[in-house]
Amino acid sequence: MRVFQNKKFEYWPFGFYDHVAKEWKYSVPGPFIRARVGDILQINFNNGDASGMAHSVDFHAVLGPGGGAPTNFAEQDETRVGYYLLKKPGLYVYHCAAAPIPVHINNGMFGLILVEPTEGLPPVDKEFYVMQSDLYVTESDEDPNEYEVDYTAAANEIPKHVLFNGREGALVEKPLIVNQDDRVRIYFGNAGPNLISSFHVIGTIFDKVYREGDVISPPAKCVQTTLVPSGGAAIVEMEMPIPGSFTLVDHSINRIDKGAVGMIKVKGQPRPDLYDSKEPPVYCPGCKVHQ
Repeated sequence: MRVFQNKKFEYWPFGFYDHVAKEWKYSVPGPFIRARVGDILQINFNNGDASGMAHSVDFHAVLGPGGGAPTNFAEQDETRVGYYLLKKPGLYVYHCAAAPIPVHINNGMFGLILVEPTEGLPPVDKEFYVMQSDLYVTESDEDPNEYEVDYTAAANEIPKHVLFNGREGALVEKPLIVNQDDRVRIYFGNAGPNLISSFHVIGTIFDKVYREGDVISPPAKCVQTTLVPSGGAAIVEMEMPIPGSFTLVDHSINRIDKGAVGMIKVKGQPRPDLYDSKEPPVYCPGCKVHQ
């Protein structure tokens, strides 16, 4: 996969079998899993990694040793089946838990699982799934356009890139599209494996923040930036009354140059009663956040 400009990196993505399309689909992050309290999560975990490496899944939503990882640990071409009663509502990370865990997370083996309360979450107009991750790589000696894992950088927690949904431009080339006055909900996770995220959307204010994925406590209101720890998640909601481009960033702002930029595009009519100027807006040339 192209992860930054012309640089490529071979992820080890999670996937699922799409019974409608009758094909396997793989992505970074892995599939968004949605359930409710009281559901039994059944995982048929098949390890198709041709390298011979073993894999497993630690679900932060699962109560029990390893978040289920010892029960679904699979060698090459092996399928393991696990059953887990989901007792606690919230938005949770899942990730590969086979050793070395940091390398498996670095290589894209992560995703989110939402366990809704019995009554569900309040309805919104649009929902989106976004995960941040820090990538520890260096240029290959054989091909400078190919990346390989940089174990020293990972140990020192100095990433080459910080990305939304696995690559630079994932949410710029395909921005999140909404309509004016939509209520928007983002399920945001931080896979790490090391950095804390200061998640912010330029040009709007979060009306609700379900901090650390907590859907039981009353959400925080009118929040500009929310901290999301490595291995954690948050749910943010906002209204979009003004059309235009709104930029997703980690407000540890130097990370925009490492790839952590995304876009929400709002379609609609101008609202001069809310946002106006004497002269037309001017955007700085080459700016990554004002597009």
